[in-house]
Amino acid sequence: MKRLAKKLKDFNELVMFQHTVFSLPFIFTAMIVAADGWFGFRLLVLGALAAISARNAAMGFNRYIDRAYDKYNPRTAGRPSVDGRLGGKSIVLFTIANALGFIITAYFINELAFYLSLPVLVVLLSYSYFKRFSAMAHIVLGISLGLAPIAGAVAVSGNVPLWALLLSIGVIFWVAGFDLLYSLQDMEFDRTNGLHSIPSRFGSVATLKISGFFHVLTIVFWGFFVQIAELGVFAIAAVVFSAMMLAYEHYLVRRDFTQIDRAFFTVNGYLGFVFIGLIILDKVKI
Repeated sequence: MKRLAKKLKDFNELVMFQHTVFSLPFIFTAMIVAADGWFGFRLLVLGALAAISARNAAMGFNRYIDRAYDKYNPRTAGRPSVDGRLGGKSIVLFTIANALGFIITAYFINELAFYLSLPVLVVLLSYSYFKRFSAMAHIVLGISLGLAPIAGAVAVSGNVPLWALLLSIGVIFWVAGFDLLYSLQDMEFDRTNGLHSIPSRFGSVATLKISGFFHVLTIVFWGFFVQIAELGVFAIAAVVFSAMMLAYEHYLVRRDFTQIDRAFFTVNGYLGFVFIGLIILDKVKI
């Protein structure tokens, strides 16, 4: 039993399960808006399973193919995929199991979700290769998480309304913006090892400006989302709160790069949960 618990802990560390908080609030935000309130326990469970299995598959794949780089990067050298705690075969099986789990879950959601599950997986897995040849990897990561609101709308309504696209675009720029800040930690490593990123190509000053511009676009598109979805004062408050949190995130990083982890994990985690909390207040009829 202890061995099993240890293995589960290693897999949890491999995929950093706690980071699922970045996508779950926005898939459920879309589901709440599409349902005009509560969407039911069935979709709650299926939506959570789909988000978790899709992210696990993407992270497992990323850790597997990045092992050759991660073992030389001081920031990543202690990952289970590198230090021997998890072998390559175990990671591949974990990735395949979660990919299949995602497809099966999509089948039980609805027909459109099932048909889209394979293309979504292709997008999620492709991110892992982009850093090898393009600095646009940050945008691809944003697209990967930006699919969450679209998936939520599809799960409830079987289509993709305009407001879901606007929410999704906002998520794309949100994620790409904070990934730029996070990537500042690997700027010199990427340059030395021929990996492509905006920080390694343009430097820290330009990266901070680009990240800030992306986060301005985030607020703009989330504002459009609120308008097109005809949401109320609590949804407006969600956008205002998000703007404040993103401004605080940039304040932390610009003041001290040692605050990047705090800005990345804590600030963005609170942003997502407060955002959905305010949407719930706006849409759920109690």
